[in-house]
Amino acid sequence: MDKPISKIGVFTSGGDAPGMNAAIRAVVRAASYYQKDVYGIMRGYEGMIDNEIVKLGARSVGNILQRGGTILKTARSEAFRTPEGRAKAFANLQKTGIDGLIAIGGDGTFAGLTKFYSEYQLPSICLPGTIDNDLAGTDYTIGYDTATNTVVEAIDKIRDTALSHNRLFFIEVMGRHSGYIAINSGIAGGAVSIIIPEEDTTMEQLFNQLDEGEKTNRKSSLVVVAEGSKLGGAMELAKRFSERNNYFDIKVTILGHLQRGGSPTYFDRVLASKMGIAAVEGLLKGETGVMVGVRNHAIVYNSFESIMGKRHDIDPELIRISKILSI
Repeated sequence: MDKPISKIGVFTSGGDAPGMNAAIRAVVRAASYYQKDVYGIMRGYEGMIDNEIVKLGARSVGNILQRGGTILKTARSEAFRTPEGRAKAFANLQKTGIDGLIAIGGDGTFAGLTKFYSEYQLPSICLPGTIDNDLAGTDYTIGYDTATNTVVEAIDKIRDTALSHNRLFFIEVMGRHSGYIAINSGIAGGAVSIIIPEEDTTMEQLFNQLDEGEKTNRKSSLVVVAEGSKLGGAMELAKRFSERNNYFDIKVTILGHLQRGGSPTYFDRVLASKMGIAAVEGLLKGETGVMVGVRNHAIVYNSFESIMGKRHDIDPELIRISKILSI
């Protein structure tokens, strides 16, 4: 780096995740602690292009730690995919004097920042903010713990009605490419079967699992399905099962965006706080073109090249445990 960073821009992009506000708070207060100016960029890359940039201070981020969503708002930006859009965004950052960027988001956010960094070499760091926990380079992403706890709470309530009526419930959770929410909430919620994108489960295997439960007088069954399941979503699975077996009263619950909202858990608040401070300190020490992660409880910095196009794989032990407990 040719000169020390004096003005840091922070923004959230892509899908919101509980804990993003805690990360914003940590970035702003860490920058203030090190006597650096910090600016919030509204609506992600779209706000960068539209010059929606506001100066923030330590008091600007008071009373947001416990709030879900993001005070900086978020948006997807088609304009930023174009060279012209990125050039306009860079010009706006230059006008404000921003010489360091911190982005909070998922793989789409990282892809945009990787391209931007390659073109303009503006010192940049990403924080992993996504409920899917699917990013390589970190054991946990901001928002994952809260979303999974939200799902477990919903499963517990669904089980009450399933037991009352001898019902089979197919419960669909988020996870287009990752089964982290499904596998952990399924284990915690006592699901008889968990269908995730990483596994090639067949309909016959699912039928057999449910049939075994029927033979042993199981009073209710819960099947947790990640939305990206290769077998289809909860509605499709319920339809196919009802065509084969009419013993159970079959119901479907799609939890949808319920999983994105709510006050973040203590874990997500602390994780976001650690990562936010690490991002600021990393920039000031010359780290750039990296994503902050946590590995074995320690902060790590992963180069964009080492994480782009890669996934945080499901631990095979979780899959093994889920099958043992499903009998």
